[in-house]
Amino acid sequence: MSRLLPPPVLSDAPLAPGLYLVATPIGNLRDITLRALDVLAACDLLLAEDTRVTGKLLSAYSIRTKLERHDEHVAERAIPAILERLEAGERVALVSDAGTPMVSDPGYRLAREAIAAGHPVFPIPGASAALAALTLAGLPTDRFLFAGFPPPKTGARKTFFEEFAATRATLIFFEGASRVDDTLADMAAVFGAERPAAVCRELTKLYETCVRGPLGELAVDPRFEAPKGEIVILVGPGEEKAASADDAEAALREAMTRLPLGEAASEVAKALGLSRKDLYRQALALKEAG
Repeated sequence: MSRLLPPPVLSDAPLAPGLYLVATPIGNLRDITLRALDVLAACDLLLAEDTRVTGKLLSAYSIRTKLERHDEHVAERAIPAILERLEAGERVALVSDAGTPMVSDPGYRLAREAIAAGHPVFPIPGASAALAALTLAGLPTDRFLFAGFPPPKTGARKTFFEEFAATRATLIFFEGASRVDDTLADMAAVFGAERPAAVCRELTKLYETCVRGPLGELAVDPRFEAPKGEIVILVGPGEEKAASADDAEAALREAMTRLPLGEAASEVAKALGLSRKDLYRQALALKEAG
């Protein structure tokens, strides 16, 4: 392949031994840091999910580092040999096909073992589809939760979503193009048709799109019946539900079995957002009633 981009000005500083977790572009090849290019050019070994995908990136920047496959199929049996190379003082870099390694990615196993063995591990930050979508969605960004890929089947998927139904944070999911319409329908059923959401597709690429609206509308949007490309779905925060009197009493009774009345009232007040004074009075009444 001919070089697509001008060669970077690489640093002459020596690269320290260790494992480097290098973020790569999620679509546009220019979305890579100079430090990432330094590491890719200077490391002794580059581990990639798909060597063909990463090979295109290296070719674009005229980098000729040795590439080896490192995906979920080979990771477990490859790790011992990689640890030996780290022990010998080599510089090993790990990349995913796109974005930041370790985010919904099998590379965490290698990083975990390298840390456990005492080898230096360095993050080389950069592009992330989850964060790019979050900045584009127009949903609250003060608190967010990345939940990865939902299960492929409807029943398991709905159960999965129910875990996050009341989470007071923007939720971020990855999804394959072939399932996005079914997933949106399940989200509308579990989170509610009026819950604000956004669907981001082909981020940083030529046909980048972000469609925003209530889940009920997105679930029937014809654009998601047969979309192409990689999809990020974001769902706005859930609403805090006030604890019922029954919930408060049950929590108070349980706390009273292991704590003095005042501490039990304080614990439940903090957990449920209720008045400690009122809960203490209720605790006294429950104690007197036996």
